[in-house]
Amino acid sequence: MVTELRQELHVTVSFILNVINSNPDLPHLSKSNYYYVLKQNDKDSKNHQIMKRIKEIFEEHKHRYGYRRITAQLHIEGIKINHKKVKRLMKKMHLFGIALRRRKRYSIYRGTVGEIKPNLICRNFLAILPDRKWYSDITEFHLNGEKLYLSPIMDGCTHEIISYTLSRRPVLEQVMIMLDLAYKAHPALNGLIFHTDQGWQYQHSTFQKRLTDHGIEQSMSRKGNSLDDGLMEGFFGILKREMWYGFEKILRI
Repeated sequence: MVTELRQELHVTVSFILNVINSNPDLPHLSKSNYYYVLKQNDKDSKNHQIMKRIKEIFEEHKHRYGYRRITAQLHIEGIKINHKKVKRLMKKMHLFGIALRRRKRYSIYRGTVGEIKPNLICRNFLAILPDRKWYSDITEFHLNGEKLYLSPIMDGCTHEIISYTLSRRPVLEQVMIMLDLAYKAHPALNGLIFHTDQGWQYQHSTFQKRLTDHGIEQSMSRKGNSLDDGLMEGFFGILKREMWYGFEKILRI
């Protein structure tokens, strides 16, 4: 309003502010506040196109992209911008990504029911070559009052999902089939480590014998230490956020 009056009446900012501030029914406005707001409005005007693109990316990915991934996408498109600025602009537009739901972690631990193997990974998840480190775990999905269990194997080098199985119950057969599918696709194994938590399926003598028959060395996380199984935990978190949350009620088993 001050800017419009100044341009229309051809008077100084100080004059208009004195008139405004002399009226007790109007809020007080200092010169410093006026220029601060003017500067912010000028910034928003300059950022109009980038804010428009940020919102488009946010909508294209159905609110699943936060400021870091939107910044990365802008960089791919050749737009040089700092992630802090993207975060500020998203906050200004009230664009907040879908947050990962903190549900109680599903656990297949049933105590010591077989042989516990040592932790050979020690959180050194990366492998320099494929088929040197495989990781596996089981996660639970709640679907219309029923449960579904996913058991995948991930390669520590490529982060490729080598094999996976789905089951209505977390049974031994599920992980056995998963392992056989992975071995069928990657039979030439030499020095492979297979790392999991201490779930009862992985302690089972039948499963451990199958690993030995394939020449695979078994590794287990320490009891109650989810960080030792961090690669799979992270994968499950991204999977559910990107492909599951928000679709539970429309999917069927």
